[in-house]
Amino acid sequence: MNRFRWLTSLVLVLGFVTSVSAADAIRPNIVFILADDLGYGELGCFGQTKIKTPNLDKLAAEGTRLTQHYSGNAVCAPSRCVLMTGKHPGHAFIRNNRSTPPEGQYPIPADTVTLPKLLGKHGYVCGGFGKWGLGGPGSAGEPLKQGMNRFFGFNCQGVAHNHYPTHLWDDDKQVRLNNLDFDAHQNKLAAGANPNDPASYAGFIGKEFAQDVIMEQALRFVRDNKSRPFFLYVPSTIPHLAIQVPEDSLAEYAGKFDDPPYVGGKGYLPHRQPRAAYAAMITRLDRDVGRIVSLVRELGLEENTLFVFSSDNGPAYDGIGGTDADFFNSAGPLRGKKGSLYEGGFRVPTIARWKGKIPAGTTRDRVSGFEDWLPTLLEVAGAKDSIPKDIDGLSLLPTLRGESQTERPFLYREFPDYSGQQSVRVGDWKAVRQNLKPKGKVADADSAKVVLKTELYNLKDDVAETKNVAAEHPDLVAKLERLMRDQHVPSAEFPLPVLDRAK
Repeated sequence: MNRFRWLTSLVLVLGFVTSVSAADAIRPNIVFILADDLGYGELGCFGQTKIKTPNLDKLAAEGTRLTQHYSGNAVCAPSRCVLMTGKHPGHAFIRNNRSTPPEGQYPIPADTVTLPKLLGKHGYVCGGFGKWGLGGPGSAGEPLKQGMNRFFGFNCQGVAHNHYPTHLWDDDKQVRLNNLDFDAHQNKLAAGANPNDPASYAGFIGKEFAQDVIMEQALRFVRDNKSRPFFLYVPSTIPHLAIQVPEDSLAEYAGKFDDPPYVGGKGYLPHRQPRAAYAAMITRLDRDVGRIVSLVRELGLEENTLFVFSSDNGPAYDGIGGTDADFFNSAGPLRGKKGSLYEGGFRVPTIARWKGKIPAGTTRDRVSGFEDWLPTLLEVAGAKDSIPKDIDGLSLLPTLRGESQTERPFLYREFPDYSGQQSVRVGDWKAVRQNLKPKGKVADADSAKVVLKTELYNLKDDVAETKNVAAEHPDLVAKLERLMRDQHVPSAEFPLPVLDRAK
């Protein structure tokens, strides 16, 4: 009898292990790669002609391009908060960049419901490799406290301005890199230095390029977890300033453009060939995307892996740190750049590819945003019932698959910086408000002096937002203004007094 019971127990245990393994095999892996300040027009598959992005172009050809997809906000931290929580900026906790010296950004609370936490409850191992930006070391918002099982990279956006930093974070421990200690915000080349001499820039180059070090850890994570479902989140620091790239990548573009040196004076680091280096940064990121895809294929996981590529906001404004968005047509046909709630500031190039599940070579023009990825990826993971009820995101999985899906009711954004902004899109109509927080801090007592002016654009006919037609559609403007009022919930941490007073 004892032997029978032992055999029965063994059969049950083996059956349980087999069923768990089978369930793990069915759950698809998720790879989400996030560029930093990459503009709508900076990929070949989105119209770029000067910068080579063959791997991302192939990813798009084998999947779908989302041509009306919006990042969470117009700058780094609040955009990432929308991505991780599924809440739009009127409800999200982080609504602006805010540093917390000596290292890190203002943290999301410990009890925040995040995408990694939810996926972890359904058997996923979650790894983040790159720039986090939602809470510095030791804070409630650091990645290991927000659902990541593994983290390697930058825990601070400010440190990430240098692609040759002195250190990175390996989980909760600081690791040193073999780089010189220099300030990534130096403004000018040394007095008397020859701007055409490579030696003049030697002090701004290190031996270990952060992206390369981080990528090796990301690839190791895939290898280590090939037998279980994983969520690989790669928030790269490319092409965010400063303009820095290893010589082997720079060589591909050196001499290809009319490329006067950037000697400084407009932030960040000088560079002898800023246009070539900027293009090379993006091509190097493209190369790393190819490395991830190749490894997944090599491990036999390709048909069971969803790849998503996007950007956290639009491109940097011309001239800052030596950038030249006009030369590269970085925002494509769109108005505005990083920090703006005009289209160029937060409509971003987005690709999704899942072999056999997403039709190849397709384009989807349904309006969607970063808040939609949390419910989408939970549905992909077979955890649709775990989608929180209080989020603003809507799963776009039917759209990715090429199935019909109702139009998004609206897409709302607000940003209490760059003079304060608010926008809402319904169908092809988009309302925008500027100057909600004029330069200098607007106190509650002064907020009543700010006059709210609403602009209205029809994006179907005017994607560049050149013609404000608000005067021609007063009823529609009033409707969109009510929607903007209703979607804004005041935040003690990130106040917008001119909007808060109406609540």
